[in-house]
This record gives sequence, C-alpha cells and structure tokens, in this order.
Amino acid sequence: MTWSIIARDPASGAFGVAIATRFFAAGALCPHAQSGVGALSTQALVNPHYGPQALELLRAGVPAPEVVKRVTAPDEGRDHRQLHVIDAAGRIGQHTGAQCIDWCGAVAGDGYSVAGNMLANERVIADTARAYRDANGRPFAERLIAALEAGEAAGGDKRGKQSAALLVYSTEAYPEIDIRVDDHAEPLAELRRLHDKAHERFIPFMRCAPSKARPWGILDRAAIEQEIARYKRPA
Repeated sequence: MTWSIIARDPASGAFGVAIATRFFAAGALCPHAQSGVGALSTQALVNPHYGPQALELLRAGVPAPEVVKRVTAPDEGRDHRQLHVIDAAGRIGQHTGAQCIDWCGAVAGDGYSVAGNMLANERVIADTARAYRDANGRPFAERLIAALEAGEAAGGDKRGKQSAALLVYSTEAYPEIDIRVDDHAEPLAELRRLHDKAHERFIPFMRCAPSKARPWGILDRAAIEQEIARYKRPA
C-alpha cells in the first residue's frame, strides 16, 4: 500500500524516513527511527510490532539484515508484509513478502533504501532512489521529500494518493522533525508546505529547546525570539 525511503545522512548522521500511500495516516504506524540507532518502515499489510522490535535489536547492535530476519521469521503473516531497515553503520536489511501486491520490490544504495508495494510500476522505486542521489548536498529532509516527489511523478501508488509523512531523528531522544499528512488530495504537496512552514518558527524554536548539549535549553523568551529572528534556512 506504500512506498518509502529510509536513509542515514552522511553529513550529520541523522536518520530519516519519508513515506507516501493511498491509505489513511501512513505516518501513524509505518515509519520508525531513533537517533544514533537507525530507521525503518513497516508497510504492505503493516505489522505495528515491527517498529519497536526492530529498534530494540538495533540498539543491541544487531546488523540491519539480521534484524529483518529476526523480526519477520516468527510472523506467520510475513509473506504479506514489507520491511526495510538501516542501522547505525549504514547497513541495509530488506524484506518483501511473496504475497505483496505488484508492483513490489526494493532497491538499496549507499546509506539509503527504497521499498514499495502496490505501485504503478518499478520506476517509482528507481526514480525515488535516483532523485535522492541527485539531491546530494541539499538539506537532508528536503532530499527525502524530493525523492518521494520523483516517485509520485513516476506513478506512485497505483490506487492514488491520500497520506504522507516525514520523520527525522538527529542527535536527541526526540525527533528533529515529525510531520504527518493523514488525509489530503495532494499529500506530498501538503507535506512540502508543512516542512516549509516548520522553518518559519518551529525549527529555530526547537534549537532553543533542552538538548544533550544544553539540558535546560534557553529559558529567556526574548532570547528565543532573537534566535528565531536570526535563523536562516539552510540552502
């Protein structure tokens, strides 16, 4: 029901997941990530248990390919499910069940994986991966959005459009950005609009929030407003 890209940003070490589908609220159950640990997406006939199970194994240092094997092996519904995982070392694990609906499959490259099912054609996956590679040097979240947009242009989910999500973890226990479009006629356009809106106040505000480097954050509201005013969106 979905296609997604998971990746590790080589510049910052951040992990990200971007996903789109003709189904309600893909961002509620499919994407998972943790700073310094890894990222994954569970899709097709989604198994919500895959996310916590996979992250627990990744935290224990289990490589992504082995994580996929351990998570899917005991699941009697694994032939109907799709899962891909990236770990802290950039290793990729992928599973596309034999009963997933065509077009279905996955590709992997240096620090990223793209997987999908119920797609218009195999170009959806190929073009998503190509666009991510071609956007090298752009801000990480924008690379992920651009990748999905290319996949949509190639045909996307063969049933149409409904929801999309973007999840990025960088250095903290909480996400750097977590945006969901649960039900929209043009979910990727709305995802991009919300990401642009986040740069107006949310992203600079969160740079003032409690962090590992600054446990209490900035408490002076005037200083926070100054930080927001000085913020310049990365080109």
